[in-house]
Amino acid sequence: MKNLALTFVVAALIGLAFTNPNETATYKVDNTNSTVVWKGYKVTGSHTGTIAMKSGELDFKKGKLKGGKFEIDMTSIIVTDLEGEYKGKLEGHLKSADFFGVEENPTATFETTSVMAGETANSYNVKGNLTIKGITNEISFVAIVDDTKTPIETTAAIKVDRSKFDVRYGSGSFFENLGDKTIYDEFDLEVKLVTK
Repeated sequence: MKNLALTFVVAALIGLAFTNPNETATYKVDNTNSTVVWKGYKVTGSHTGTIAMKSGELDFKKGKLKGGKFEIDMTSIIVTDLEGEYKGKLEGHLKSADFFGVEENPTATFETTSVMAGETANSYNVKGNLTIKGITNEISFVAIVDDTKTPIETTAAIKVDRSKFDVRYGSGSFFENLGDKTIYDEFDLEVKLVTK
């Protein structure tokens, strides 16, 4: 019995000796509890809605955010500030070729290229490649990691310029004299990633 106990102790010590404290830990994103809220602006007001997360993961090293990537299901675009016929029409329009062309481009992706420490202990300056409609551009934003919660939550407020992704409808960057029918190029994404 003593020999068995000694074997377990030795095995544990060997395991500790070969454990690299600098290894990166990858956490899968919980798609059900993670959220992406969008807000688009036009001369006469704004609209809001949600998009579903399809997959994602976040990388941590020594408890600090080091990278990540995620995929958004563009076919799941929902409008939350309208009801009935107008809600259905806007959802259909956003999914059409005028905007995000989800039939041919069902997903959008983001992958980090650099993560630097931010101004506070739990904030990070993130850069990465965002791909929409098959077009990739670099974006940057501040991510906040709340590691006091279980599971870990990471949030970010992201501004996206749709004109860089060939989303042209109602854009003053492509069309003149739109007047009050102008839809602004920048839209907001409020992202919350919850790890499994």
